[in-house]
Amino acid sequence: MKDTDHIRGNTDAKVKLIEYSDFECPFCARVQPTVKQVTDTYGDDVAVIYRHYPLSFHPQAQKAAEASECAAEQGKFWEMHDKLFELNDAGQLSLASFKSAAGEIGLKQSQFDDCLDTGKYADKIASDTAEGTQIGVQGTPATFVNGTLVSGAVPFEQFASVIDAELAK
Repeated sequence: MKDTDHIRGNTDAKVKLIEYSDFECPFCARVQPTVKQVTDTYGDDVAVIYRHYPLSFHPQAQKAAEASECAAEQGKFWEMHDKLFELNDAGQLSLASFKSAAGEIGLKQSQFDDCLDTGKYADKIASDTAEGTQIGVQGTPATFVNGTLVSGAVPFEQFASVIDAELAK
């Protein structure tokens, strides 16, 4: 894990899911309830780590990733994460909707807007993406369960079999 990672769950968990994702990707949105089911089922045994992998053919993905980082600056990464996937499901990803979402989750609007407008976190997102490419990410979502790639929006059972094998070690 890196200092800049966004972690949901127990940081000392035996199983770590590193999810490379894109807020505009329909398959990434589809896997979110499954990831929630994993955390609900396994509790403190699993940590979910989110890393950015905005695909170049998704025009809103880069700014959506930046919006999540601007929210993280104010301690609300996961709230924005969830909101961005809601906007994805509704087909409403845009700069205006990112700024509106910031207000809805209680962020300081001027700080968020300035952060987003200046591209403050573009380099962090590029770093996550480059690292993902280096370790074999070819599309999203790409989830590594203790280093084992689970590619795509697969059913809970597929995650569970890999997690169960890791917990049995």
